[in-house]
Amino acid sequence: MIRSSLLSVVLAVVATATPVLAQTTAPVCEGSMGYASAFDGRRTFLWRPDWLETIKARVATDATLQPARAAMMVRADAALTRGPYTVVDKTQTPASGDKHDYMSMGPYWWPDPSRPGGLPYVRRDGQFNPERDTNAFDLTDLEAMSQDVQALSLAYYFTGDKRYATQAASFIKVWFLAPETRMNPNFNHGQAVPGRVSGRAEGVIDATRLVKVVESLGLLDTSSALTDEERASLRDWFAELVQWMATSEIGRAEKAATNNHGVYYDMLISEFALYAGMDEVAQTVAERFKEGRIASQVAPDGSLPQELTRTRSLHYSTWTLTAAFDLAQIGQCVGVDLWNWQSADGRSLRAATQFMAGYAGREAEWPYPELDKTETMGLYEVFQRGAWAWGDAALSADAALYRERNTDLDLNLRLPPYAP
Repeated sequence: MIRSSLLSVVLAVVATATPVLAQTTAPVCEGSMGYASAFDGRRTFLWRPDWLETIKARVATDATLQPARAAMMVRADAALTRGPYTVVDKTQTPASGDKHDYMSMGPYWWPDPSRPGGLPYVRRDGQFNPERDTNAFDLTDLEAMSQDVQALSLAYYFTGDKRYATQAASFIKVWFLAPETRMNPNFNHGQAVPGRVSGRAEGVIDATRLVKVVESLGLLDTSSALTDEERASLRDWFAELVQWMATSEIGRAEKAATNNHGVYYDMLISEFALYAGMDEVAQTVAERFKEGRIASQVAPDGSLPQELTRTRSLHYSTWTLTAAFDLAQIGQCVGVDLWNWQSADGRSLRAATQFMAGYAGREAEWPYPELDKTETMGLYEVFQRGAWAWGDAALSADAALYRERNTDLDLNLRLPPYAP
């Protein structure tokens, strides 16, 4: 298999891990098998079976779940009539000359009005250029594919209707497997900047959309929509992506990032490694995350200094924490406790969460730069997940402050409110 031949290459790049005992949790995530043994064979890593089963038992009758359920079903039903999506139909061609290579444009880069043709583009932090969402690039298709696959897999889980699994599988086959349409497993041309560079390390973060696909594949494990051979090919595809992230110039540059990009790199390579059966890689990265990210990126007061300098500092603080929480969950799968680790001077995920909780209900008073203080999705997710991580009723109450403003989020179908 491709995965086994790539594993030694990747492990030679990432730091050596220190094995630790697995946390005692119920249910148990067992390395690259994920929650399969506790979830009727469904191999998920972030979507816990007890959470999903609790919601499934209530979703038909609980009024608080209806907005999220309705939004999911609307998207899933619409997805039955659209797609599939592919990287090969974009109107531009990457510098490689291969349309199978994914290509996107940096979100905050705009034409320079003082130059002919606007080249090279100039940066406006926090201001999205709508050009990136056109069919000249692949981001829109990647986003639509991942959102549709997630909605379809959730609809299959909640309803048992095989049409949803079949359509999700068809999207996955076109994007990852079919020779005519598959994406090459790299992000060499992610977040390009016209007139400056054909791809940047920052483009690796576009792969966050693939986390939804990996978790959705777990929900599809009870379906026959994908054959065993196709599942093996998907694991090989993600193994190749892990190798690219670990060894390519762009991947290594993203690993070296000291802000949210570095946190997302660690989470992404770990998630994909587990899916590919490369447990040692996920364990190595999770162990390294303690000193490499928490101790270096969280201040003693719990703030994230690198994110506080951004024009959307509230957004980027919660955005970074959600990735760190994902890796903390992945860490549990490989016996590394990130939830409760702290440095000698008190830097920890819990301290970072408590820093954010200091503004619960008063985000308008956030004293750092923020273009949109009405966005509360990130706060809601951080408090909801933090409540579960530490059995913290106060964080659950903080999350409740934002529940009515976020009733239609798919998060509500994957994570019930914490109750002591």
